[in-house]
Amino acid sequence: MDISVSRDNVNGLALAVSSSVFIGSSFIIKKKGLKKAGSNGVRAGSGGYSYLKEPWWWAGMITMIVGEIANFAAYGYAPAILVTPLGALSIIFSAILAHFILDEKLHIFGVLGCVLCVVGSTTIVLHAPHEKDIESVTQVWDLATEPGFLVYSSITMALALVLIFKFVQSHGKTHLTVYIGICSLMGSLTVMSVKAVSIAMKLTFSGSNQFGYFQTWIFTLIVVFTCVTQINYLNKALDTFNTAVVSPVYYVMFTSLTILASMIMFKDWASQNASQIATELCGFVTILSGTFLLHKTKDMGNEDSSTPPPVFANADPKPEANSR
Repeated sequence: MDISVSRDNVNGLALAVSSSVFIGSSFIIKKKGLKKAGSNGVRAGSGGYSYLKEPWWWAGMITMIVGEIANFAAYGYAPAILVTPLGALSIIFSAILAHFILDEKLHIFGVLGCVLCVVGSTTIVLHAPHEKDIESVTQVWDLATEPGFLVYSSITMALALVLIFKFVQSHGKTHLTVYIGICSLMGSLTVMSVKAVSIAMKLTFSGSNQFGYFQTWIFTLIVVFTCVTQINYLNKALDTFNTAVVSPVYYVMFTSLTILASMIMFKDWASQNASQIATELCGFVTILSGTFLLHKTKDMGNEDSSTPPPVFANADPKPEANSR
């Protein structure tokens, strides 16, 4: 059993990393398409849709879909505490490709951010708990209906509803945490449901049909509802606030709540000791630090080095006598 479980973790890791590669690449491919479309028509930022005729943009969309499918499948093999933090790797691939393809220079602090993300991801991978051996979607349903997770789900939905009906209108456009809070709360439930559906599909492809159980369809409906809500408020956040701020804040809140939900529902850390848990938390914090650093300094390398700083332009060309 231990060997098969370990193999599942390896499969989940491979799918999660490949997902990051595809998703990170898709941003660059789509942006290349948007730039080409913008040179021949109205830019997307100005309300244009000429990018829909651009093959590069569609190639980027297909690449992103492939990445999301791989990410979906990864949850069927590995615990969320392993799969979710590895989403930060897509930021690394995107930054590296942008440096070479789009000429968006990667600053030294950006390189450091990439290194931190890799170190943090490696730490989590080496100490991640093994996935439990699940033979039916009804086992996932039993875990989801235990008192602990029911309390978590109830609190999550209550907080999301309070944010939607009480704070969106009054504080949504001024406080980033309102939109991102809704996305993150719903996102943690999305991942748990996605994991259930992914497990059901994996078992079905193995010869044990899980779509005859009503639980599979309930999890599917939850995925649809939470995904639509999550995408809706994420779009509002991106449209209202700077992407460089939205991305790291969303990553921190979403990943933290997802790990908490997985810990409650699947009891990922039940078989681990305090040292292993502390190491995983350190890896997670390292990834957060790298992600923040990447986004905080992402434009530092794009400054025009040919333009001299004002201090030199206005400096007295005659050296002072006592310059030493």
